[in-house]
Amino acid sequence: MAFTPIQRDEVSQPCITLVGMAGAGKSTLGGLLAKRLDWGQLDTDRYMESYYGLNLQAIMDTYGLEEFLRIEERLVSDLNLTRTVISTGGSVIYGPQAVKRLKELGPVVLLDIDEATFLERVGSGDNRGLAIGPGKSMRDLYNERLPLYRKAADLTVRTDQCAPDECVDIILQHLDIA
Repeated sequence: MAFTPIQRDEVSQPCITLVGMAGAGKSTLGGLLAKRLDWGQLDTDRYMESYYGLNLQAIMDTYGLEEFLRIEERLVSDLNLTRTVISTGGSVIYGPQAVKRLKELGPVVLLDIDEATFLERVGSGDNRGLAIGPGKSMRDLYNERLPLYRKAADLTVRTDQCAPDECVDIILQHLDIA
């Protein structure tokens, strides 16, 4: 029996990328949004883990912060997707080529939380594979990343002010995705 490939759309459908701090709900909302749209979902942290066969913390411990960020930027820069909700790792924002590629794929949505919520949800960040420089506090990390997220975002949704389903409704109301 011969294999017949399924026809792809003549015009590629965009992706939606979710960026934001650890604990902002990128994986949770990514799953809900993908289900609502009947799209695929890619969690870039899980993609890195499967690519290297290691969890994020082990990748960080093995390669160090600078190489971790290079790995993440390379993997995300090479994405070739359509009709996919992309839930990114929080550090993706440090990779200009990765951010450029995500914006080429479709709108970027910042899932925003305030500093107190970030600190409450993430705590010390131990064993999360957080890309944080030596001597930096979680507060430093928050203040360093927030302006980068805001600069990249086409839409911002406060996930600490509404339930996950409400956040998905807001995203769908504001983005023109067919």
